[in-house]
Amino acid sequence: MTNNQGKVAYLFPGQGAQAVGMGKDIYDSNNDARSIFTEADSSLEFNLSTLCFNGPEETLTQTVNTQPAILTVSIAMLYASQNILNEKFPEPSFMAGHSLGEYSALVASGVLTFQEAVRLVRTRGQLMQDAGDIETGAMAAIIGIDENVLSEICTETGVDMANLNAPDQIAISGSAAAIQKAQDLATERGARRVVPLKVSAAFHSALMEPAVSPMREKLKNVSFKQASVSVISNVTATPLDIPEGLVDELATQIRSSVQWFRSIQYMKSQGVTSYIEIGPGKVLTGLVRRIDPDAETTNLSSLEDLETLSNS
Repeated sequence: MTNNQGKVAYLFPGQGAQAVGMGKDIYDSNNDARSIFTEADSSLEFNLSTLCFNGPEETLTQTVNTQPAILTVSIAMLYASQNILNEKFPEPSFMAGHSLGEYSALVASGVLTFQEAVRLVRTRGQLMQDAGDIETGAMAAIIGIDENVLSEICTETGVDMANLNAPDQIAISGSAAAIQKAQDLATERGARRVVPLKVSAAFHSALMEPAVSPMREKLKNVSFKQASVSVISNVTATPLDIPEGLVDELATQIRSSVQWFRSIQYMKSQGVTSYIEIGPGKVLTGLVRRIDPDAETTNLSSLEDLETLSNS
């Protein structure tokens, strides 16, 4: 499975990829992965690893817990797989993460230490959870509708395009009443499917604005390093200006659209032909296949995945 043509990009998942039991197999089998879980527990001063491994699910899915949990499992998997990746693939040319996953990409590229990142995403999760408590919001995935048509619907109803996951799959976010109206209009105007999402708040919408300023203040105290590998911005779908632009990027990212399919298109335009998703779940692997069907994809979310790659 060695990749001899084209460039490689590492991808890191965001919220929604969590599942009780995630990371337990690599914790049990890999010392480097175990050290990451231990560092997370120490940095956060509570037993995040036990929450990942044993739940309960309703506690794990709280935004304040989900975000550091997914970051921790992603970086633990990166550590566990580093030797195999170095053997099977060229050095990555880019890294990208979906929303929360951008922090995993920044750790992987050396911009943030894991300890800094896990504390930041714990704060980020709390701020986003608090913003969601101020005004109840909702999200929905709109499938099979033109982006321009959906943009008009968003303008009419006052909702935001939150996650541009694929050209034909866009999540919208806003107040519950406005989302219902937008769903109805999308169905009327030709959407193939409209799927309400099980979320605790209207992420990546104007309803997240209360989280932006306090997150910006938190980020001002962080010492960002230069990146060893270019990290693609969720907001602009181009390489981040590191470290100069990171405070604004990571603060405004909370309420901005995640330009995911444009991020993949940008990396493709720069010669990327292989994408390796590192962390829980397989969501990003599926999206890459929709955006760039010719791309080679590898998913590393379990010990079994590592063993399969090692034996390939």
